[in-house]
Amino acid sequence: MAGQTIQDRLLAARHSLAGQGLAKSVCKATTEELIGPKKKHLDYLIHCTNEPNVSIPQLANLLIERSQNASWVVVFKSLITVHHLMCYGNERFTQYLASSNSSFQLSNFLDKSSLQGPVGVRSGYDMSPFIRRYSKYLNEKALSYRTVAFDFCKVKRSKEDGVLRTMNSEKLLKTLPVLQSQLDALLEFDCSSADLTNGVINMAFMLLFRDLIRLFAGYNDSIINLLEKYFDMNKKQCRDALDLYKKFLIRMDRVGEFLKVAENVGIDKGEIPDLTKAPSSLLDALEQHLASIEGKK
Repeated sequence: MAGQTIQDRLLAARHSLAGQGLAKSVCKATTEELIGPKKKHLDYLIHCTNEPNVSIPQLANLLIERSQNASWVVVFKSLITVHHLMCYGNERFTQYLASSNSSFQLSNFLDKSSLQGPVGVRSGYDMSPFIRRYSKYLNEKALSYRTVAFDFCKVKRSKEDGVLRTMNSEKLLKTLPVLQSQLDALLEFDCSSADLTNGVINMAFMLLFRDLIRLFAGYNDSIINLLEKYFDMNKKQCRDALDLYKKFLIRMDRVGEFLKVAENVGIDKGEIPDLTKAPSSLLDALEQHLASIEGKK
């Protein structure tokens, strides 16, 4: 798959003739060329999300349409482009995805066409599971936004006025499961360094890595907030909070596995957070407190 195919060029030319600059740019970002979407095309689409005269529904629907392509490369690059715009584009792009019912329908995606790829390059058959998992994560990211009305990866963080650090108990107990679901969908991408064999999946992995760093930082803030409020909670809230804390401990191990892959593929250690575990005596203290208030009549 060297460079753009004739099909790619014809499609871009057709959009050009029709004067559809947006459609042309979407096609250029999602060609069959076995590299991640080019920076200049992504930058132009980010610029489009900030232009008041650009239709966000049209842009989103063009990308969703490209994700219905038969080629795994085109589909993967469509998802990467959507993810990139959710991260770096105007927030109205994410708002549209969250408010509309247009999610990716790729849970059964399978590209059997490239079983005989070049030596060392994973085939479409190998890449298809990652496309299915990636689309599930992007659907979950949009769903989180619809549920809590902000992006966990962009939320303000600080001890004094960070959103998750200062949220009240009731809201926190409702918000944490949403954050956990998004984190779970991200961790389910579940690739090893041996799977990162081409520029397309590598770019998706980098976007997921950046989301994970931000998600986990917010998750950590939420748990600190939860623990600070724990001893003032009522019995039901304590039970829910303890359950959320136990789930956090399990996810810490899974986050650690993901970060190990990031380290193996050469991501700078300075970018990888240190996952220092709280002493087990903390969990004991939380359990004892719950037992003591459950023991009271």
